[in-house]
Amino acid sequence: MTLTTAKRFSLDEYHQLTDLGFFKPGDRIELVRGEIISMAAKGRAHETCNRRLSRELSALLGNLATLQHQAPITIPTDGEPEPDLAIVRNRPDDYLAAHPLPADILLVIEIADSSLTYDRETKLPLYAEAQIPDYWLFNLSDYVLEAYAEPLRKLNGQFDYRTKRIVLPAEALALPPFPSLILDLSKVFPGRVK
Repeated sequence: MTLTTAKRFSLDEYHQLTDLGFFKPGDRIELVRGEIISMAAKGRAHETCNRRLSRELSALLGNLATLQHQAPITIPTDGEPEPDLAIVRNRPDDYLAAHPLPADILLVIEIADSSLTYDRETKLPLYAEAQIPDYWLFNLSDYVLEAYAEPLRKLNGQFDYRTKRIVLPAEALALPPFPSLILDLSKVFPGRVK
């Protein structure tokens, strides 16, 4: 019996495939721990939450930082995930030379309905291992924001966040990198379709 293993790609190989036109425009993929992953389709609630959140964050941030939409971030462990949103440090070249690295990322945000398990079990430890200080998961299944902070490595070697805060749709919270900026979640969560 022969066991086969999935091919793992380095960041350089992934970029070469992109440059060679291996992926079609509009392909919804990302590189996570060396694997090319097909991203889940987004439903109406996901897209509505994304639009509202983008609008509110843009208004709050102004020119304090860059708001990135479904764009790659580079993780040193052969990953280039594309979170729904990320707040990254401003840079004069607007990341023309390279995608943001963990040190550039102030907050990473995923919006999840059908991808909830993946965002918790795969993305959360990936971001924690990369030492991204804050991770927000808009959980549309339970209709709450899961705000994670303080990445840590547990005794068993797995990565997680030390704190998890549940924030309800009628509440508000400060943006971690800018504590004076308050995000009103009632302007972000989509209404429930009856």
